[in-house]
Amino acid sequence: MGNRRSWPYIVWSIVYVLLLLSLLTPALLLTMSFLMVPVLVLYVKLDTKRFALFYVLSLAAVYALTAWTGPMLVSISLFFLPPVIVMGNLYKKKAPGKTALTAGTVTLLAETLLTLLIGYALGFDPISKFHSFMLEYVNALPTAVMGMMQVTPEQYVSMLIQIIPLELILFAYYYAVVNHAVARRILNRMGEALPGVKPLREWRLPKTFVWLYIAAFLFDLVLPASDRSMMSTLLMNLLPLLLLAFTLQALSFLFFIAHEQHRTKALPIVAIVILVLMFPLLIFIYSLLGVLDAAMPIRERFRKNG
Repeated sequence: MGNRRSWPYIVWSIVYVLLLLSLLTPALLLTMSFLMVPVLVLYVKLDTKRFALFYVLSLAAVYALTAWTGPMLVSISLFFLPPVIVMGNLYKKKAPGKTALTAGTVTLLAETLLTLLIGYALGFDPISKFHSFMLEYVNALPTAVMGMMQVTPEQYVSMLIQIIPLELILFAYYYAVVNHAVARRILNRMGEALPGVKPLREWRLPKTFVWLYIAAFLFDLVLPASDRSMMSTLLMNLLPLLLLAFTLQALSFLFFIAHEQHRTKALPIVAIVILVLMFPLLIFIYSLLGVLDAAMPIRERFRKNG
């Protein structure tokens, strides 16, 4: 009987081993996004001792199968363990999906920053290594691609360095969202009644974000393009985040209209398709719709008319 009960977790352990091994193949472009899922399932469904046993055995199997690349895969696994524990504990407490998602994002972001600080403390400069790697990569691109950039390789790589905070935030949020969405569905099928996040139509940003959006664009208009001050770096990271946030607000508004008017979701779905096809050309227009929705009581008028 005990073996039967353990069988699903043995399967999930095997899945995790295969996911880690896939990082050594081209499949990593797909599988890398789901590394936390099997561990989340094991953590929520097992007590601490049994989880530790399955997790350690999985890493031991990976280490034994990969020889000199084993330490790298084990390190990657250990990197994603803290957000698993944080999110898993919240799942066990049946915390709201938004809470688990936020906690996972913050944990991943804090861990990434801590890793960078440890690297600097040990005399390793990850930013400088990233700069050298990207500069070498960009210089190797075809001439036609270089012409489309309209900037020199050094300028392009310098811009990438300036928006590292944005890249880290998007990385943490992406991983938390994808793994939360997949793991929650699986766990609910396994008998866990885990709450999700609110429907997109109910998402609304605080009005203070509107003033932040306006101030950021005004500062961006005033600062010269050649400026490399702290304010310029801050705006390079803040503006894309605000654009994305208010674009989501716009999509939320369109889903709200479809729901209130008792219509199909054709309007918001078409809007998403158009945005994807014409990204980033239309993101500013979408964000303006999001700003209007956050700043004005448009939804209340739709409710009254409905």
